[in-house]
Amino acid sequence: MANQLKVIITGATGMVGEGVLHECLRRDEVGEVLIVNRRPSGFTHPKLTEIIHTDFFDLSAIEDGLKGYDACYFCLGISSVGVDADTYYRMTYTLTMHVAETLSRLNPAMTFCYVSGASTDSTEQGRVRWARVKGKTENDLTKLPFKKVYNFRPAAMIADKDAKNTPKLYQYLKWLIPVIKLLMPNKISTLQEVGNAMLHVTLKGYPKTIIEVEDIHAIAKL
Repeated sequence: MANQLKVIITGATGMVGEGVLHECLRRDEVGEVLIVNRRPSGFTHPKLTEIIHTDFFDLSAIEDGLKGYDACYFCLGISSVGVDADTYYRMTYTLTMHVAETLSRLNPAMTFCYVSGASTDSTEQGRVRWARVKGKTENDLTKLPFKKVYNFRPAAMIADKDAKNTPKLYQYLKWLIPVIKLLMPNKISTLQEVGNAMLHVTLKGYPKTIIEVEDIHAIAKL
């Protein structure tokens, strides 16, 4: 297919990034996928290139390999549970912005999709620390000179059956998925839907830049 997308995925060794990666590898619209990880992912595919780089705060050594891409699906992140405020801010806001600033300089025509989270606080004024930090990250990403920035706010997510990077807690709570789907359908989506939504907004755009679960579902039906 002519004009296939070239995409970068961060966080492919986590559950969300792996799900997005699988969808990109499945889709004919994607011609090349670059994953940038701190450790080897173990994935192989004719479309796939992997860069192992331990310091996401200094990308100078790999900048040449980050040029010429149409989209970045930023799935890298940490939980706020058990993490002090300074570390969470640095690993969520500072790291994300550094990577995004580098990519916007190298690829100004890029679409940047950031995996944030449901209940993120766009006002940056609420009581919940992680929601404020995520909100600031979303807000400041939109100021960068990308072609477009989309902030994805998934809630509960269903991984592929053959996924390698599902947290142990997910395995314990898997029995809750049918209950959530029945009682709170707009609080759950599959990772295939998330990946599909990222590709859709890259290829065709979307009228909203904050992508909630209901938007992910709506895009899946397009």
